[in-house]
Amino acid sequence: MSVRTQCRLLGVTRSTLYYKACQESAEKLGLMRRLDELHLAHPVFGSRRLQIMLGLEGVCVNRKRLRRLLQMMGIEAIHPKQRTSCPGDRHQVYPCLLKGLKIQGPDQVWCNDITYIPL
Repeated sequence: MSVRTQCRLLGVTRSTLYYKACQESAEKLGLMRRLDELHLAHPVFGSRRLQIMLGLEGVCVNRKRLRRLLQMMGIEAIHPKQRTSCPGDRHQVYPCLLKGLKIQGPDQVWCNDITYIPL
């Protein structure tokens, strides 16, 4: 069976058959190791602060590259996340007044949008 037929049956392209993954450079691995050490020492530091810390050590690296490496390593700064969907402790839940109401004609139920009003 030809390679073309085998790849077609498996649903892969022929280029993936010949692809050889390249090794990571020693410089990139060293930078990733140092980023991991800095993150373990200071888990609240983001990419901006890590760039400053590396700059103090004499390592000049772009912040976009730092963000890409941190994302590839699965590292993110520890900080409080937004909790916009969580109600407060004393939040009152109002009942739905339209529950069980059969809407049978026009002008029976009205709705209003106040999102344009700044609060």
